[in-house]
Amino acid sequence: MKERLNELRQDALGVIAGCDDLKALEDIRVRFLGRKGQITEILKSLAALPAEERPAAGQAANETRDALSQALDARKTALEGEAEARRAVESACDFSLPGRTGFPLGHTHVLNQVAGEIVGIFSEMGFQVAQGPDIESEYYNFDALNTPSDHPARDSHDTFFVKPGVVLRTQTSPVQIRVMERAKPPVAVVVPGRVYRVDNDATHSPMFFQLEGLLVDEGVTFTDLKGTLMKFVQAFFGPDTQIRFRPHFFPFTEPSAEMDILWTAVDRQTGAVKSRWLEVLGCGMVHPEVFRAVNYDYERYSGFAFGLGLDRIAMVRHAIGSISHIYENDTRFVEQF
Repeated sequence: MKERLNELRQDALGVIAGCDDLKALEDIRVRFLGRKGQITEILKSLAALPAEERPAAGQAANETRDALSQALDARKTALEGEAEARRAVESACDFSLPGRTGFPLGHTHVLNQVAGEIVGIFSEMGFQVAQGPDIESEYYNFDALNTPSDHPARDSHDTFFVKPGVVLRTQTSPVQIRVMERAKPPVAVVVPGRVYRVDNDATHSPMFFQLEGLLVDEGVTFTDLKGTLMKFVQAFFGPDTQIRFRPHFFPFTEPSAEMDILWTAVDRQTGAVKSRWLEVLGCGMVHPEVFRAVNYDYERYSGFAFGLGLDRIAMVRHAIGSISHIYENDTRFVEQF
């Protein structure tokens, strides 16, 4: 038995020393030390030896098993170290190599380009920029803006509700209320920002960008509103751009109107040059109930407000066919602007 164990030990140690693969090393372990391995079989056969030979044979078998286990562990550690060293060499960065070129430089997104230009136009007219939270209470988003409780815009199929009484703002108008609560007239602000509505098609997105404006002072009239918007249109779309106002209804302005521009562009299907009226914004004189909500004297002060979709303005100016292109971050699209 001792001679058999010595031969097995020498054979196994040689095989282990010559192994250069972790998977093959595991196969060797199973071959010699597994449940059906050669050492295990020898240990099982000790019961058949004469009683006086069992202690010596058992001790020799255990020593052989321990020697092979130690040799397997040592070889495994060595192979793992070699593998780690190879990975380090393969993944190493050669700092002596020349730098790679051709990484594209970023630039301002088309939506931010349009927003920046529009804000700049109104800033030159004396408007300041105001900001507010995207998550609003129903009071600021609806109640203070004279929107009745039964108005369709307050239903869940039009508005995202975070929880009862709290919504993702459907317009940037709540910022107008917050500004008027903090400041006394005169007030002149523009409010760019994200808004949210339950809508999604080629011209609508559940999240989009608006810019609203508010001017309040003594003696402000609808003529001031028309003059302000005409200056904006001529500065942004061109000095010869024609506009028209159509009567409309908004809960927070009275009288209210929608403003269109006569826009000339090439038809993408026919190639013909066509002119047509395009709606670009809504506007009106601030409703007395809105002034009452912010403790403004509506008999002394008057004002106007307007709101436009920055996405829509960008789509009109650049003939963008779908609002989804603006938000997909496809470099083939954004690099055009």
